[in-house]
Amino acid sequence: MSELSAAATLQALPYALPECGNARVVLFAMRRMGAHGLADARAAHVLFTAFGEAFRRPLTLIRALMADMAANAAAPIAIAPCCCARMTPSEQVLLSILARVETRVESARLLLQDLLGQRHVDGVLASAAAVAAAFADEGRPVSL
Repeated sequence: MSELSAAATLQALPYALPECGNARVVLFAMRRMGAHGLADARAAHVLFTAFGEAFRRPLTLIRALMADMAANAAAPIAIAPCCCARMTPSEQVLLSILARVETRVESARLLLQDLLGQRHVDGVLASAAAVAAAFADEGRPVSL
């Protein structure tokens, strides 16, 4: 890889993947659903693998979050392909929201307002809180 293309890659994908395995599961599912639709089988499979028989709740809630974000975003939200070993700024912000929505709601709200380019994000914030709770309730909290 040339120096110029490496610099361009780091500019587009400035963040390393999270160390938290739960955050990686969320990231993979969101990337697959963002690129291939809410009914993507690979996203469902990764959640089934992670949660076993309890996969339906997190799967349904991630689908709802993705649909809410798509419906409320004022601009496109950049996602990287599933195989990327780095994250876009939007992905990093979204994982930050999920990691703090239960403990620092106002901080999560501000991040979500910036991400969506909207002032009124309560519905999407509730979806994010539901996803975070679904993971935490199964002993798989999302952290960064």
